[in-house]
Parts: sequence; structure tokens; C-alpha cells
Amino acid sequence: MTHPPATALRGFYPVLATGDVAAARDFYTRHLGFETTFEADWYVSLRRPDAPQYELALLDHTHPTVPDGHRAALRGGLLLNFEVDDVDAEHRRLVTEAGLTELLPLRTEDFGQRHFIVAGPDGVLIDVITVVPPSEEFADRYTDGA
Repeated sequence: MTHPPATALRGFYPVLATGDVAAARDFYTRHLGFETTFEADWYVSLRRPDAPQYELALLDHTHPTVPDGHRAALRGGLLLNFEVDDVDAEHRRLVTEAGLTELLPLRTEDFGQRHFIVAGPDGVLIDVITVVPPSEEFADRYTDGA
């Protein structure tokens, strides 16, 4: 049974706990095209100028707004997907030219992605993807409109 939300959703974005807010800000602005919309030494809000509905926030993991018992810096377990028009060009830009650490080489998957993964700050994985036609094996697994 589905229940309607109590209030309208006005936004939704991930907040990454980090041990170095400035370094994380530099990574996401320099390599992934975000711009800063708010900045304090403990918190930074980012958005993409070409798509302002895409937001990301960075939070110092020791800040008192983080509940006791949850103030550990992020150490992996998070994968951020960035869908782009030309994954090969992004691979050249981020791996070949910028020298980011490639964790998964550029490849085409039968399930309908051409992608690669690079290391982001604090153990976050950055998966850069271009959607491609899936193999026959996976084509029927997509729902209508997907």
C-alpha cells in the first residue's frame, strides 16, 4: 500500500561525510563540473550549473550536527553514478588528462552501460556512464519507459 508524502518534496541530494571538506570540494568542482552555492569550513553545497537540479553536499564528519556514534569519515561503500553523453571523452579528460586513479577500466557491459570507475575523495567511487543498448539477454529486464 502506497501512502502519499505528508508534504511536497522540494529537493533530494546526497550529503557526503568527509574528513577534508576543502579537498572534497576541490575534487567535485575541478573534475565533475559542480559549482559552490554555499560554503563554510564544515559544510559545502554544490550544484551543476548546467543542471541545477543536481546537487551534492559535503559535511565535515566531526561536526556536531552529525549524531553521536555516527561521526566517522566515510570510507567506501558509496558509488556515485554520473551519466554523460560521451563516456570515452570523459575517460580521456578524467583519467588520461587529469590523472585520476582508475579503479575499473573503460568497458561496455551487456546490461546497457559503457562506463569506468575512478577513485573520489574519502573512498567514494565515481562511476561515469553512457547508456548503450543492452544485449538481448538484458533487454527484456527493463520496464516500459526505462
